[in-house]
Order: sequence, then structure tokens, then C-alpha cells
Amino acid sequence: MESTALTRAPKEGLSRARINRLMVAFLSGRSPQTVKAYQADMADFATFIEVGTPEAAARVFIEQGQGEANALALEYKADMIERELSPATINRRLASLRSLVKLARTLGLANWNLDVENVKSQSYRDTSGPGRCGIKSILAMAANQGGAKGARDVAVLRLLFDLGLRRGEVVRLDLADVDLEVKTIAVIGKGRRERQTLTLPEATCEALAAWIQERGESDGPLFVNLDHRPKVCGGRLSGTSIYRMVRSLGAGVGISTRPHGLRHTAITEAVKAATAEGIGLEEVLDFSRHADVSTLMIYRDRERNMQGRLAEMVAAKV
Repeated sequence: MESTALTRAPKEGLSRARINRLMVAFLSGRSPQTVKAYQADMADFATFIEVGTPEAAARVFIEQGQGEANALALEYKADMIERELSPATINRRLASLRSLVKLARTLGLANWNLDVENVKSQSYRDTSGPGRCGIKSILAMAANQGGAKGARDVAVLRLLFDLGLRRGEVVRLDLADVDLEVKTIAVIGKGRRERQTLTLPEATCEALAAWIQERGESDGPLFVNLDHRPKVCGGRLSGTSIYRMVRSLGAGVGISTRPHGLRHTAITEAVKAATAEGIGLEEVLDFSRHADVSTLMIYRDRERNMQGRLAEMVAAKV
């Protein structure tokens, strides 16, 4: 689709300094992953309207005013649909533009809202994981490594599964966040800035104690890289390293999985346990730390597979 953005005259003539201030504020205070995603979103939008930088794209967009900016966003939405981008990607990029406009209003650079709606998508997500038996096999594989690496990897796996932590939450942990005496750990959850105290199961405490004994009691990151290169050894373990570790251990026992797969299995098991004990899904939110109970319905529905059970009943009638 051909963009008409470059033919539109600036409406307010915003200075480069004011736009730069907007972009700095737009990215400040966010996690590295969010900053990277927003930068990629704005770079794609810049390419669409045929300007060189995200800053230039922001200036062109904000200068349009409400009507023209909404028209431009609609063109961009249509272009992304034509490129067959996933609904999640399209909606995230539209959300980035909305956030930019909202901040521009706060800074007095705009007096309008972006009203373009998201594309509709099925409320489905892949909640598959390695399953409880798969988790046991991966844990055994990790323990068999022995030494500091075995202790570290088991502790990481325990947190990913026992508490259903996200890998980003695991890598941000410091030694000071762990209190084995009272069996708690302080986690900065997704989209949060304050730490949330979670209770540790006994098995998780034992795994953390074994790792801390190998690691030592010095302050700093809870999980560190064990690479023998001087510049790497002792540095904070990265999310990429955890991803590779889980993939490698899974492959070692014939399972293809990823860190979030362990969280999926943990939440599925929590939903099953809650159902068996007559506990409402609202209570499971304390474990999963999702923002909305409707997300847990996806796990419940996948586990129950009512569609499949009803299909079997129908098929049995003929």
C-alpha cells in the first residue's frame, strides 16, 4: 500500500528538541525487552511512512493532528494486514502508537487521542508445555550435570516450574531477594516496578540452598554465568542463556520446550489442582500472577477439552 504521509504538511512544526524529549520519555523507565520492542515498532512505522528514523516518524505522526493521524494509522493497520503480520504484532504496534500519542498529550504536544481499534484475534494462546513427566526428566538431566552448573540449572528450573516464574523475572533476581529462613523470594513481576514476595516450596528452597552454597554469599545477581572467560564468569545470567539452557536440557531427554513452556505446565497443573480441590480460578491468580482471570480460562478449557469430548459423544451416535 502506498503511503501518503509525506504529502501532508506539518500542522504544528514541532521542534526536534521537543520530539527528542518525547522519545526519551517514551522509552524511559521501561524494561530492556519493552524498549527493544517499542524501538522495533517505531522503526517499522518509520519505514511505512518513508522517513529515516523513529524520531522523524514520531514528528510526522504527532504533527498531523487527530483526523489525519487516525487516517494514517488506519493505512498502517491495513498495510500490516496485507503483510500478513500476526494479530498480536499488529495490535502491539498500534498500542505503541497509542502510548506515544498519550504521552504527547501529557507533554502538551497534542490534544487528541488515537482511536484506531485493534484487529480481532482469537483468544487462544499456546499453553502446551513439557508436562509433569517431562519436567521430571529435565530436572534429572540438569542434576546429572553435577557441580555448580547442575546446582544452578536445577534452581533455575525449580523457579520456572514450582513458582511459574517468567525467565525475565528469574534473571532479575538478586541474592538479597532470597530468604531461605522464612522461605520467601521477592520477585519483580511483568509490568511491575515493586517486588512481590512469594512463598517458596520446600523443594525449591533445597535447590536454592544447594546453588547458593556453590555460588557463595557475596552480594549481586542470584544466578551468574559460569563461563570460564574472565569477562563473563560471575556476570548476571541472561534470559538468552536460560532459554538455551532449557532448550538444551529438553533436547537431552527428547523434549522440545522453552522456559515459558515450564510456566505453562505449572499453571496447567495449578488449574488442575484447584479444580480437584474445589478452589476457584480467582485464587489461582495468586499463583499465575496474570492480570485477568480470563487468561486462566484458556488453560482450563485446554485441559477440559470440552469440544473434543462432545465431538466423541456426537460421533458415537452414528
